[in-house]
Amino acid sequence: MFAFTSLTILCLACTKDGSTQISRPVAFVPPIDKGWSFETSVSWSDEFEYTGLPSPAKWGYDIGGSGWGNNELQYYTDNINNVSVGNGKLTIALRKEYFNGKDYTSARLVSKGKGDFLYGRIEVKAKLPEGKGTWPAIWMLPTDWEYGGWPKSGEIDIMEHVGYDQHRVHVTVHTEAYNHGIKTQRGTNRIVPATNTEFHLYRVDWTPYAIRGFIDNEQMFEFVNEGKGSPVWPFDKRFHLLLNIAFGGNWGGSQGIDHGNLPQTMEVDYVRVYKMIDKN
Repeated sequence: MFAFTSLTILCLACTKDGSTQISRPVAFVPPIDKGWSFETSVSWSDEFEYTGLPSPAKWGYDIGGSGWGNNELQYYTDNINNVSVGNGKLTIALRKEYFNGKDYTSARLVSKGKGDFLYGRIEVKAKLPEGKGTWPAIWMLPTDWEYGGWPKSGEIDIMEHVGYDQHRVHVTVHTEAYNHGIKTQRGTNRIVPATNTEFHLYRVDWTPYAIRGFIDNEQMFEFVNEGKGSPVWPFDKRFHLLLNIAFGGNWGGSQGIDHGNLPQTMEVDYVRVYKMIDKN
């Protein structure tokens, strides 16, 4: 249960003679949970019932080996050796191979410009890699960055995992007020048996009131809109999906890496998005 009171901030302005005048107050009113539901038919999906590279109508790629802000070790490619579809599933492969100055290759799929969403239910059924240094993620970033660069425009981590803690899965959000850079991020984690040998369903329900995280349809996380504007809730703009495996880096490599365990894969059975049913 959550109880909120309305918060009003008085804006002060100084006049030329040095006196202070009170400008029009800005009122932040927390939203009401209207009990939003979701359509039962998918509005955007990929069932991966084809062969070859991922559908270009639905997926693009982030490519490069810049470290991606986390000192990661891999170079992301669009090579079929790193990302492919077959036997009813998507496979992202992390490999030990030298490419463009990096010793490892992988892939990072993005739906930006092909699948952009504001609110909804997002489901991804996946089987994760294993081994120290692996860092797979199923997550969302803002499409338009209307509130500014990271973390001002937000981040939603539907599933994040590090191989040195094999069966612990994390669900997290990042905003300007709540992010790992200042150790205020909002998230939770739980043990999920057989993450690397069985498929599990990772899901978020995103409404104007809250972002709720689920694993195998069991709720484990809730981040409620406090009604304090974009520093706390930038989640009123379009976001898109990302699927990737990183290697090493600030978190994935914080307890070392084991490249003797490569290649490793993340397999995805499907991605499904359901529209939120709006309530006036």
